[in-house]
Amino acid sequence: MRRFSIAIVIGLLLTGCSTVPITGRSQLNLIPGSSMLSMSADQYGTFLKENKLSQNTQQTATVKRVGARIQDAVERYFAAAGLQAHLKSYKWEFNLVEDKQVNAWCMPGGKVVVYTGILPVAVDDAGLAVVMGHEIAHAIAEHGNERMSQGLIAQLGGTALSAALSTKPEATRQLWMSVYGAGSQYGALMPYGRMQESEADHLGLVFMTMAGYDPNVAISFWERMAAQKGGQAPPEFLSTHPADATRIANIKRLIPSVLATYRK
Repeated sequence: MRRFSIAIVIGLLLTGCSTVPITGRSQLNLIPGSSMLSMSADQYGTFLKENKLSQNTQQTATVKRVGARIQDAVERYFAAAGLQAHLKSYKWEFNLVEDKQVNAWCMPGGKVVVYTGILPVAVDDAGLAVVMGHEIAHAIAEHGNERMSQGLIAQLGGTALSAALSTKPEATRQLWMSVYGAGSQYGALMPYGRMQESEADHLGLVFMTMAGYDPNVAISFWERMAAQKGGQAPPEFLSTHPADATRIANIKRLIPSVLATYRK
């Protein structure tokens, strides 16, 4: 039985490779896009039912306004690249949730949540564009499918998503929420790896610049995020995220070319 399971996993690895639509990086995506979108709609709806939407109309309007501008930039980028079909099943939603966590995330299909706790760190519309551009970039680059695929192999023995949902629904839901940073960390799987975070930083800069925001704001935003940790971050080699200094240095390096190519 174990030999058979290993054979299944190897087969999945050989047949489940795809390419990130924008960067061209090869990635492991075992789950059909239709399945990801369906589960996203279900889990997003469940999350909104279980969590309190902000009653602050001004802040909510800001999240929706910035989100709409990033959405427009993404759609223009894909149209220019002849990849608009990639977004045809997207049903964008932007919601602000009342929660002190310094957090935000985007599920497949453009399902975005911003937590009120991150607004003081974002400071203004441009800072919020850094956050939302980065999180939307994760979804656009299909990082969630990539991490979910890794999780199905590592935690659920290569079980197909449909089978995992029927036989281990709670474990699958926990895995899904942890992948998107929408819940607590489960097991050894962290939401995103260093390569995915750096990729989202780059794409997020592109999208916010195309949306008319100054990408230089990303530097001060990530400096404020670093300050939130109070110096308690682990060394880079122990973390799935880039060290703060590395991330900020990479962003500074990318900004000139992003401005030269994508500024309105």
